Amino acid sequence: MSDQGINLPDFARNSVNLASSRLGAQVIYATDDFFAPKERLIKNEVPVFIADKYDDHGKWMDGWESRRRRDGGNDHCILRLGARGTITGVDIDTRHFTGNHPPEASIEGALSESDPGDNTQWAEIVPRTKITANAQNFIAVDNSEKVNILRLNIFPDGGVARLRVYGEPHCEWKRHEPNGVHELTAITNGGGIVGYNDAHYGNPWVILAPGRGLDMGDGWETRRRREPGNDWIVVALGAPGIVERIEVDTAHFKGNYPDRCSVQAALVDPSSDVDLLTDDCSWADLVSPQKLEMDKIHTFEDDVVNKLGPISHARLNIFPDGGVSRFRLFGKLATSDG
Repeated sequence: MSDQGINLPDFARNSVNLASSRLGAQVIYATDDFFAPKERLIKNEVPVFIADKYDDHGKWMDGWESRRRRDGGNDHCILRLGARGTITGVDIDTRHFTGNHPPEASIEGALSESDPGDNTQWAEIVPRTKITANAQNFIAVDNSEKVNILRLNIFPDGGVARLRVYGEPHCEWKRHEPNGVHELTAITNGGGIVGYNDAHYGNPWVILAPGRGLDMGDGWETRRRREPGNDWIVVALGAPGIVERIEVDTAHFKGNYPDRCSVQAALVDPSSDVDLLTDDCSWADLVSPQKLEMDKIHTFEDDVVNKLGPISHARLNIFPDGGVSRFRLFGKLATSDG
């Protein structure tokens, strides 16, 4: 299951959850997690409640929960995000925490390759804010600072089911080998989803996540198409590049994988007003239609990939519909200075 739904704010619909364990995010510290372990805070699944489930510490809860503080102060936990980026909004989700949620919370951020310490310079991302019990508490963020570490403060104690941190990933290409072959579409390298014609199932952004899909819900899947045409999704590369290899992975999609796929590409000036989601965009064929198989990594390279030169965006077309777990473009940066 996912958090997709008609009530999501724009920042949750259009940004990536940088605190997702799919991206390699980790909860690295908590002042206390006596009742429920800190690692549950970033589970991808929607939190659940099991009425009769108890463990050695009391009622089992699907989230992070500290004990009742008797000494003043407040609890906090620290997360390392799966990718550095700018934050557009958060969801402090207290579902199923009714009499034990924290009444207030705040979030601070920092940029550091090492674990935070006494000298870490924290910047306020979300000021101290009242939050509601048993609810998704969506909070928009207006902050342009790049961060990769967050500190969630709860006042004074209690339980939070999930923390979703929505934002735009950023890649510092100068930290990479400039002449090497990179995964140009990876979220951790600044890749992102521009749009799609349909995403009835799953979360589209996970097709750019690391690793293979965990199950059929870990990918992009469209509804059964009952009219002519085909489905598609448009991806922005983290930086313009020259594509050498493409992977289309249909992991776990067996009775619902696309029959065929093709890939188109374009080089778009960031300052232009080109609409990449309309059919009149000047797409060029990067890979002509190719047959797909169920539950398989399909690799297209050498003469199958047309030599188009630098591109900034790709459009994956699937015929006629179905599910794709991962989509990756590998190549060299168009410029060595990134």
